[in-house]
Amino acid sequence: MKKHLQTAFHTRQYMLSKDFELYYYNDLHDDRLNYKVKSHTHNYYEFYFFLEGDVSIRIDGIEYPLKTGNMILIPPMIPHQAMIHNASIPYRRFVFWISEDFFRQLQKESEDYIYVIHQVQKKKTYIYSYDRIIFHELQSKIFQLLEEIHSSRFGKNIQISLFVHELLLYINRTIYEKDHPEIYKETQNLYQNLLHYIESHLEEELSLDKLAHEFYISKYYIAHLFKETLGLSVHQFITKKRLLMCRDAIASRQKIGEIYLMYGFKDYSSFFRAFKKEFGMSPKEYKEQLQTKYAATAPCPPPSY
Repeated sequence: MKKHLQTAFHTRQYMLSKDFELYYYNDLHDDRLNYKVKSHTHNYYEFYFFLEGDVSIRIDGIEYPLKTGNMILIPPMIPHQAMIHNASIPYRRFVFWISEDFFRQLQKESEDYIYVIHQVQKKKTYIYSYDRIIFHELQSKIFQLLEEIHSSRFGKNIQISLFVHELLLYINRTIYEKDHPEIYKETQNLYQNLLHYIESHLEEELSLDKLAHEFYISKYYIAHLFKETLGLSVHQFITKKRLLMCRDAIASRQKIGEIYLMYGFKDYSSFFRAFKKEFGMSPKEYKEQLQTKYAATAPCPPPSY
């Protein structure tokens, strides 16, 4: 996924940039990684987003197992070390370094940018867990930022700044809402009901008008709720959910020619374009990649005598 945005792993634990650095790592079959980076500290903040692997992380002397959807925030001068338990499993993560000076600049703009930092420093809670939908949206924002960093488009630096601000605000907003569930209970109940309805009717025709009719509320309110909560339109969210279901179905070895119809795509060409845009490869390429992986990990047959 997004191979052109991956970075070769390095052991450097100091920043080259004045403000921030962002890396996307995907390591495999390298049992030396445990020895490359010992327990260490640094003078900047590290956001660590765990995607995949058999890994735990030791922070300030305590070891925490990791699972997909974890975000770890490590403040300056807190000792930490990633512990890899099975190097044959792909180890994927984003690492986002932000300098103290940059956070001080953000704090002058708004305290909202540093809510999660205050919580970590006050509670010593370094690990946060996201559900699949929110974490997927978080990944999308990170990939959006990485794409811009690797581009040479007009206005690149301005756009990068906007994306960084958007990503940090999204992180702080989601953590704040987790910490204050009573404030958002009514809205979240509606939001969760909408999500459940969509997930249960992916094979059907879904539209704002239909959702508004089913829930007896304005379609404009639904559109605002999704944009405010996920940063996505309802159509974008439905498409992402359908693509995730299709990807899982391919992984379970169902036929591609049947899958896209099962989850609401009207024709193969639109499914093909959407799948490739979302995952960086065609459905067939994804299937072939899985087959190669299965073949590589299959047990060897016993010798014959």
